[in-house]
Amino acid sequence: MQTELSKQLGVEHALFGFTPFPAVAAAISRAGGFGVLGAVRYTAPDDLKRDLDWIEAHAEGRPYGLDVVMPATKVEGVTEADVEAMIPQGHRRFVEETLAKYGVPELPEGEASGWRITGWMEQVARTQLDVAFDYPIRLLANALGSPPADVVRRAHDRGVLVAALAGSARHARKHRDAGIDIVVAQGYEAGGHTGEIASMVLTPEVVEAVDPLPVLAAGGIGSGQQVAAALALGAQGVWTGSIWLTTTEADLHSPALTRKLLAAGSGDTVRSRALTGKPARQLRTEWTDAWDDPAGPGTLPMPLQGLLVAEAVSRIQKYEVDPLLGTPVGQIVGRMTSERSVRAVFDDLTRGFERAVDRINRIAGRSGPS
Repeated sequence: MQTELSKQLGVEHALFGFTPFPAVAAAISRAGGFGVLGAVRYTAPDDLKRDLDWIEAHAEGRPYGLDVVMPATKVEGVTEADVEAMIPQGHRRFVEETLAKYGVPELPEGEASGWRITGWMEQVARTQLDVAFDYPIRLLANALGSPPADVVRRAHDRGVLVAALAGSARHARKHRDAGIDIVVAQGYEAGGHTGEIASMVLTPEVVEAVDPLPVLAAGGIGSGQQVAAALALGAQGVWTGSIWLTTTEADLHSPALTRKLLAAGSGDTVRSRALTGKPARQLRTEWTDAWDDPAGPGTLPMPLQGLLVAEAVSRIQKYEVDPLLGTPVGQIVGRMTSERSVRAVFDDLTRGFERAVDRINRIAGRSGPS
C-alpha cells in the first residue's frame, strides 16, 4: 500500500490513523501505518509531554504525528470566562432539567469536568505545539481549517508536513493557498465534525482541486476494499479514526460505551450540534434527540455549546447513563462488531486491500490472485 506520500514519510502503508489514545497511535505506527495523536484533550502541557514520551518509547522508532484544533484567525483578549458569561440561563436550565429527567448524579465535590472546550482555544493549541515540536513528529494536522500562517512556517522550519481537513473542494483550495502540504478530504460519513458531501463524490473533487498536492480520503473507511477505492479515486492514502475506538488498546474508560459502539449499526449515528455547536457525527442518543427537538432551546454556536455541556458530558460518561451515553463516531460503526487489537484491525485492512486489488486486476485481465 505504497504511495509517494507514504514513501516521503517513511511508512510501509499509506494508512493514517487518528486517535486520542497514545497506545493506539503507537500501535498503528508499529504496524506499518502512521499514527496521529489527537491533542485536543491535553489542556496541561505536562500531560501531553507524558504521552508523547510514551509514544517515543513504544513506537519503535516509527514515524507519528499530532492533530490539533486551531482556528486560522483568533479573537484577541477573549477568555474562557468571557465566553461562559455569554451562555443564556435558559440553556443552562435545559441542561439541568434533561440530566434530572434521567437521574444523572452530580460530580463528586471538588471533581472537575473531565472534558473542556479549552482544547479548542488557540492559546491552548499553541502550548501543545511548544511541547510537540520538541519531539520528532513528522506531521501536524489541523481539524479546524488551515493553521495560522506562523504555525505553518514553524512546522516547515522543522521539516514537519502540515495537513488540514476539508469538507469541500472550496475548503481544499483555501488550504492549498495557505501553504498546506496535505489535504484530508473528509466525507459526510466521517465521525466528528464533517460536512455534507459524501466521500465518493468529495475525494475526486478535492484531488482535482489541489493537484498535485497529496490528498488523504477520510470518512466511512473501515475495510481494505474501501482503502482500495480511495486510492482508485486519486487519494494517496486514507485517514481513519472511528475504526480504532473499539480496539483493545483504546482507553474509553466506559464498558457501557464500548458495548453501545459494538451494537450500533451504520444508521445509528446522527450529525448533531449537541456536542460543540457545529455539526458533528456521533452516536444518536436521547441526549442528541433532546437538543435536536424543535421544542427545545436549540444549540448554541461554537464554542458556547461546548462550554455549556462540558460538565454534563462528564457526568453522563462517569455514571454511564445509557440513554444519554454517546461519542463522536462515523457511519463505519456498523463494521465495529468486536473488540480487536490494533494489529488485527490493521492486518484486516491490508489483506482486504490486497483482495480488492486482485479482484480489479482479474476484471482488467491483468493477473490472477496473489
